[in-house]
Amino acid sequence: MFEVHAFNPERQLRTLAAHRVRFVLIGALGASLYGFPRMTADADITPARDDENLERLASALQELRARVFTESVPEGLAFDCSAKTLARAPLWNLTTDAGRIDLVFEPAGTGGYNELAPNAVHRQVYGNELLVARLEDILLSKEAADRPQDRHDAIVIRELLRRRG
Repeated sequence: MFEVHAFNPERQLRTLAAHRVRFVLIGALGASLYGFPRMTADADITPARDDENLERLASALQELRARVFTESVPEGLAFDCSAKTLARAPLWNLTTDAGRIDLVFEPAGTGGYNELAPNAVHRQVYGNELLVARLEDILLSKEAADRPQDRHDAIVIRELLRRRG
């Protein structure tokens, strides 16, 4: 029997790093490293889509006991957590033993990992060097997604950028 687990970004990010998964941290968690004040209940990442990286990602997700997240079954639905399966969709909303994680291969307004990674900022997070999308790229994605929460987030991110100069 699976249960719903509290969000533990440290465990998620350490597991991804231990498996040498190449990804860019995006979304509210990525923005929080620039001072974005909103709490989030999940990690959003943009992984590289090459076969080798997808194999490492699948291995990390298996260690975290990833399942497909759905509102009606919050503990998640079992799925074939393999590189081949992960390659089939542009977005995976997952729940794990360390909480929610969303794999967003092509965030709105971006070309995905290959576009985000060259400009991403190297940050030490939980003892691991990770790539975090530039705040400007997170804003671009929020504006392109244009959901109500993204519109609100974009206002706050614009103010953070304005204050940074």
